[in-house]
Amino acid sequence: MNFANNKDYQAKVYDVVRLIPRGRVMTYGQIAGILGDGYTPRTVGYVMHAADSEGVPWQRVINSQGKCSTGRLTIPVNLQQDMLEQEGVVFSEKGKCVLKMFEWWPEGSELADDEQTSLFG
Repeated sequence: MNFANNKDYQAKVYDVVRLIPRGRVMTYGQIAGILGDGYTPRTVGYVMHAADSEGVPWQRVINSQGKCSTGRLTIPVNLQQDMLEQEGVVFSEKGKCVLKMFEWWPEGSELADDEQTSLFG
């Protein structure tokens, strides 16, 4: 079964992404880890390719290195990084943000802050 094309599978990914606050990011791996069995960073990435048409803040999902994976895939070039910078996410000259500063975890998940939105409640 191709999980990335399954509507329920996609909906769960999009539900998590919609919780990411402006100016914060999550990685594909974080989302896969939170959602559990059957989710991998790669399949979350596949799902995110269709997110723009679903009203999902797709730009807030980046790779585990703190970089945007869409840099050369979008028109204009670096659209994702530009959108995140407009939200206050800071990138180095090499296109990397400090995940410890901008990474977000839903309440009830690993490393969550007490003040963050709850995924489970």
